[in-house]
Amino acid sequence: YVGIDNKGLAGIEKEFDSRLRDTALNYEPVALSVDIRLQAIMYEEIRKAVNQFKAIGAAGVILDLRTNELLSLVSMPDFNPLNPGAASEDARFNRVAQGAYEMGSTFKSFTMAMALDAGTTNMKSSYNTVDQFKISSFTIHDDHPAKRWLTVPEIYAQSSNIGTARIALEAGGKRQRAFLKKIGMMDTVDIELPEKSVPLYPTDWKDINTVTVSYGHGISVSPLHLVRGIAGLVNGGTLPRMTLLKDGNKERDEGERVISEKTSQNMRRLMRLVALHGTGSKANVAGYRVGGKTGTAEKVRSSGKYDANAKIASFISTFPVDNPRYVVLVMIDEPKGDKTTYNFATGGWIAAPVVGRVITRMGPILGIRPDYDAPGDDAEQFWVNEEKAKPQPIVQAIDKRYIHAATY
Repeated sequence: YVGIDNKGLAGIEKEFDSRLRDTALNYEPVALSVDIRLQAIMYEEIRKAVNQFKAIGAAGVILDLRTNELLSLVSMPDFNPLNPGAASEDARFNRVAQGAYEMGSTFKSFTMAMALDAGTTNMKSSYNTVDQFKISSFTIHDDHPAKRWLTVPEIYAQSSNIGTARIALEAGGKRQRAFLKKIGMMDTVDIELPEKSVPLYPTDWKDINTVTVSYGHGISVSPLHLVRGIAGLVNGGTLPRMTLLKDGNKERDEGERVISEKTSQNMRRLMRLVALHGTGSKANVAGYRVGGKTGTAEKVRSSGKYDANAKIASFISTFPVDNPRYVVLVMIDEPKGDKTTYNFATGGWIAAPVVGRVITRMGPILGIRPDYDAPGDDAEQFWVNEEKAKPQPIVQAIDKRYIHAATY
């Protein structure tokens, strides 16, 4: 928005104020990448969720993976930019770019990618989730304990904290920190906005930090950080240079490689299994082959303690997962579950259905026809659960912290 003298005070208006105001420079008009149709869809669907679940706010993002252009950015609550003086401080706060949040289990994507790319685990490895996992003075729990060994795809799809913690410790805290740095989780996002959040992360990276960061606690980033990082995992393995300008990437360097193409393919398979068999099934809309990851994180209060009644519920997705064209994120701030969600306020119950509705509406607009006759998902080859077959350990090695079994 602008002030009474037409000077840009926030957002794009502020970022390009001199270019927009100085007619003597004879610049071309500033064309944004934001697609007003998709912006309207995201706004409407997020607003419905905020109202239904009595949330205090929300954020939504759509990224085009072919051009790295941001097609939609929604932050709620919002305000009338023609009357910014009447807006609350909360409404003027940009949750998409300026907010820093613990993003919960969406961070398990980075843990898996790190370990798979380093070769410390593979798609057929399995880990002990039978018992609670203790480290230092803390006990790590799973929301829905499987009480058995889980394979890597099961750990990711069922969002096991215990399994993810073991994978992260096996890879090591030094490798984890270096990977998160490489994937952009420790620096501001390079984007054409003056409002940029600075990530918050541990300065002394101990084993307990390796564990909690592995499932998205103890590190805070913006929704834009998450979108860029996930894009780098699913687009073939390069960290994108996102832009808010139409054709903006014609003048921007390509991002650096962060994982191999093989690891990227495996991450797409894991994300597809989340929608097929895991916590993100409510985003699995027919014909679009959605993949993604749920996230639910309790917010930290000023006392330094987590509040179980104040959650960040999110779902980060990509589609079509076999040849990704878009990344879609929905984050709902402090939703309250109702009878339709059996009083759950998790990412799978709150945010995933919103993403599903957004994809269902945006697909036809962008000319993506639902494909109901697509061949079977190749992700299914990695889905071996208790009902189908019990993994048989063939190699066991004693570690300082736990027993790891490689399975066939």
